[in-house]
Amino acid sequence: MDVAELDRILLGGAVVLLVAVVAVRLSGRLGLPSLLIYLGMGLLLGESGPGHIHFEDAQIAHALGFAALVIILIEGGLTTRWNEVRPVMPLGLVLATVGVAISVGVVACIAHYVLGLDWQIAVLIGAVTSPTDAAAVFSVLRRVPIRPRLRGALEAESGLNDAPTVLLVTLVSTGATSEHGWLYFTGLVFYELVVGALFGFAIGWISVGLIRRVALGSAGLYPLAVVSLAIISYAGGTVLLHVSGFAAVYVTSLVLGKAELPHRMATRSFVDGLAWLAQIGLFVMLGLLASPGRISLNDVLVALVIGTGVTVVGRLLAVVISLTPFKVPWREQAFISWAGLRGAVPIVLATIPLAEGVPQATRIFDIVFVLVLLFTLLQGPSLPWLARKLGVLDENAAFEVEIDVAPLESLNADMLQVHVPSESRLAGVEIAELRLPAGVSVSLIIRGDEAFVPDRRTVLRAGDALLVVAPSPLRDQTARRLRAISRAGRLAGWFGEKGRENH
Repeated sequence: MDVAELDRILLGGAVVLLVAVVAVRLSGRLGLPSLLIYLGMGLLLGESGPGHIHFEDAQIAHALGFAALVIILIEGGLTTRWNEVRPVMPLGLVLATVGVAISVGVVACIAHYVLGLDWQIAVLIGAVTSPTDAAAVFSVLRRVPIRPRLRGALEAESGLNDAPTVLLVTLVSTGATSEHGWLYFTGLVFYELVVGALFGFAIGWISVGLIRRVALGSAGLYPLAVVSLAIISYAGGTVLLHVSGFAAVYVTSLVLGKAELPHRMATRSFVDGLAWLAQIGLFVMLGLLASPGRISLNDVLVALVIGTGVTVVGRLLAVVISLTPFKVPWREQAFISWAGLRGAVPIVLATIPLAEGVPQATRIFDIVFVLVLLFTLLQGPSLPWLARKLGVLDENAAFEVEIDVAPLESLNADMLQVHVPSESRLAGVEIAELRLPAGVSVSLIIRGDEAFVPDRRTVLRAGDALLVVAPSPLRDQTARRLRAISRAGRLAGWFGEKGRENH
C-alpha cells in the first residue's frame, strides 16, 4: 500500500463515518437501532451493492468483531447506573446463563425437529441467536424511560451473556463438546464466568485507586487510562487466566463507572464516541461480509421460523423460568421477553463457524443476518409502545444530575462541574438550601451566555452549569448530597439517601 492508496482509503472512510454519524439522528427519529442503517451501508458498499468492495475474510471479521464488542462493553459498563444494576444483578446473571441455556435448547429443537437440520448446526444456530446485544439494548432502552429495575436487569444480562455463548459457539464449532461432554462445558462456563468476573472486579478496584492517586498531566489522558485499564482486564483474563475476557471487562467497567474518578464526564464522553466508532465499523464490516445475492427465499423462511422460535418461544420460556423465582410481575416479564434485542453479537458469533470452516457455516451466517435485520426492525420501534401498554414506564423519574470532577492537586481539593438537567429537582432550589458540607462552596454559575458568582439566595435553574469547589475528603459526600436533592428536592435528608439510591 502506497501513500496515494492510503489517501483514497482515508477519504472513503471519512465519508462513510460522516454519513454514519448523520444517520444517528435519522435512526433516533424513527426509533430504530442504528445498527440497521450501518448494516445497510455495509451492504451498499459490498460486492452486491454499488460500492463493489469485496470482503470475505471471516477470521479478520471475527477478530475485529471481538475487539469492537470489547469497546462496546466498556462503554456500557461505564455508563450503566450502578444503583440500578446492583439490586438486579442476580436477575441479569440468571438470564445470562440459565435463560441462555433454555433458549439455546428450544431453538436447537425447533431447528432439528421442525427444519430437519443436523444437531451440530441446530445447536450452533441456537447458541448464536440466543444472546442479546449490548449495543442494541443500551442504545434503545436509554431512550425509553422504563423502571430502573427493568433497565438494570436487561443491561446486566446483555453485558454478561456474551461470555457463555462465545464459549458454547467456539466449543461446538471445534467439536469439543462431543469430545468432552456437556458436564465439562457447564463446569467450564462456571469457571470462566466466576473467575473472569472476580478478576475484572480486582482490576477495577486496583484501577480506581491508581487513577485517583496518580495526577496525570492532561485531562485528555484520563479517558485513555480508563480504556487501557479496561482492555488490560479483558486481555489479561483471556491470556493469563484463560477466563472470560468479556465478563472481566464488563465488571471492570462497572467498577470504574461507579467510582467518582477525576474528569468522569470527559471520560464518559470519550468512551461514548469510541463506542460509536466501534459500532459503526463493526456493523459496516458485517454488512460487507454479507452477500444478499447468495441469500435464497428458503434462507429467509428459515430465518423467520428461527426468529419466531427464539423471540416468541425460547425467550419467553427463558424469562418465565428464570425470573418467576424472583417474583417478577408478569407485565415486567413480558416486557423483558420482548426487549431481548439481537444485534451485532449474533452476527459476530456467526463468524466463528465461518472461521473454523464448519460445514454450512455460510448458510448459518446468512440466516442469522436476515434474522437480525427482520426482528430488530420489528422489536426496536415497538418497545416504547409496549412499555406504555404494559405500564412499566417510570413516568416520574428525575434525571440524574451530571457531575464531573477535576482535581486541584496543590490545594488538596476538587472542582465539581455540575449540570442541572431539565427534570432535575435541583431546579428551583436556592444555594443555601443545598446544605453542602462545611468548607464546600458553589463558586460560579454559568447560565446561558452569562457567568456569575452566586450568593446564598441565588435560585438554580434547569440548564445551569455549576462549579463547586470541595476539599478532597468531602468530594464524595458533596456529590451524594447533590444527587439526593436532584432526586428528592430541597427536603432530601442528609443521611437518608443511600437506601433511596439503590431503588
